[in-house]
Amino acid sequence: MKVEVICPLYNAEKYIEDLHKNIINQKTECEVNVRYALTESTDNTKSILDAMKLDYCLVKKEDFSHSKTREMMGLSSEGDIIVFISQDVIMKNDSWLNNLIKPIADNECEASFSRQICRNTSIEKYIREKNYPIESRVVSKLDINRLGLMTFFYSDASSAIKTDIYKKLKAYDGKDLIINEDMYLAYKIIDNGYKIKYCSDSEVYHSHIFTLTQLFNRYFDTGVFFKLNPHFLNYAGNESGISLLKYVLKRSFEEVNAKVILNVIPNFAARFIGSFLGKKYENITINKRVKYSLNKKYWTKVEGEL
Repeated sequence: MKVEVICPLYNAEKYIEDLHKNIINQKTECEVNVRYALTESTDNTKSILDAMKLDYCLVKKEDFSHSKTREMMGLSSEGDIIVFISQDVIMKNDSWLNNLIKPIADNECEASFSRQICRNTSIEKYIREKNYPIESRVVSKLDINRLGLMTFFYSDASSAIKTDIYKKLKAYDGKDLIINEDMYLAYKIIDNGYKIKYCSDSEVYHSHIFTLTQLFNRYFDTGVFFKLNPHFLNYAGNESGISLLKYVLKRSFEEVNAKVILNVIPNFAARFIGSFLGKKYENITINKRVKYSLNKKYWTKVEGEL
């Protein structure tokens, strides 16, 4: 079986050497090919890729898209399984890849994704715990009534999918999605009668510390995504948000994490306000959309040069 690992890169000089080493050191009987998509960078990523003689394509900065760049790479894949990763993940061990692709190879599911572990003690630590629990699970259409929007929870920071299914579903339909391209794909997978497995034994470290502004920007884009893809709004999601807030509070008090306790209300407020405004982006001037957005170039492409 052939597996193709696809990873978009941008200013990745501090990641690429260790990342590639982690991939090629995985224990698997599959044939593994690694391809990178390098968006024009200002650091030495290209020089490192050249020196390591790695397989990559160059993407002009103005042409990068979370969805279309992955789609370009994925639709040209010749492997049996496509694995998508982000440049800043760190594989916990050498079983990451095998544990991610095995359920697909065994026909347990058509797509899968890894458990993400946060190494810092920010709010993200507890959010990762809640969203990426110790227990694995398989979801299908039968779980929509029970899980609502969480049925489509799927992260291409570390994910896998059968190549023929990815191509059959036409990936992201040629759309330039501002964010949440993984959720967009997950919906299509589930809606077409396929299954997704969350593989808790396929583990990566994936850590961020977001400022309130960055959170607002990110959730503004998420709100825009939901506005442009209103079918997601048919599924209950508010309850999972409240459950997440309760979990973060519970865990931060258990660990006497004062920094998180003091920051939890502003943190979730930034998420809520950002998402709320994003869903109303049509009533906001283009200049404010750019200001509020994390993916600022998206608006230049959509609206033309400002």
